Amino acid sequence: MSSLSVQHRNMDESLLVQRFEDLPSSSEFESLIESRNVPAVFTGCIKDWKAFVKWNPFNGGLDYLQERVGSCNVEAMLSRSAPVFYGNLRSHERVLLPFSTFIGYCKQRMQTTGCGHDVSSRLEGHGETGLEHAEDFPEQIYLAQVPVMNVDNEERVQLESLREDIELVCIFSKFLVV
Repeated sequence: MSSLSVQHRNMDESLLVQRFEDLPSSSEFESLIESRNVPAVFTGCIKDWKAFVKWNPFNGGLDYLQERVGSCNVEAMLSRSAPVFYGNLRSHERVLLPFSTFIGYCKQRMQTTGCGHDVSSRLEGHGETGLEHAEDFPEQIYLAQVPVMNVDNEERVQLESLREDIELVCIFSKFLVV
């Protein structure tokens, strides 16, 4: 085997996605992932978070979210390529709408796709947006980059009351100033 093919194989192995069932410590994260700049997948690491149960749409999660932050306005994205979203945020229109309206769209979608067996059939009270085209195409609305917390404290975080349902992950503690 040539040295070039050995180097190529070693490079390929170093770029393999690492999978973790449990969160590594901060030092393990730095040495195994961050310093090598490789992708990693963490599975099962949030199963003990309150959000894992409380936000579950099949277990009343949409009602919970609506009760907690339904009156907040959030900036959503309107995509003309729905239901496929390519991640190019610049090609999507930003629309301001009450979070409760977005939750209403989610409930409606679950009911029309047959996934909403535990979701309340009542959509009343999900708010009026005044949006000309977003109401006509709710399947084209999605949330992107709506924070639950803001460590910089520079601006108000609309969904901050959901912060108590998540835990700060220790591997990112050096990046956070809370």
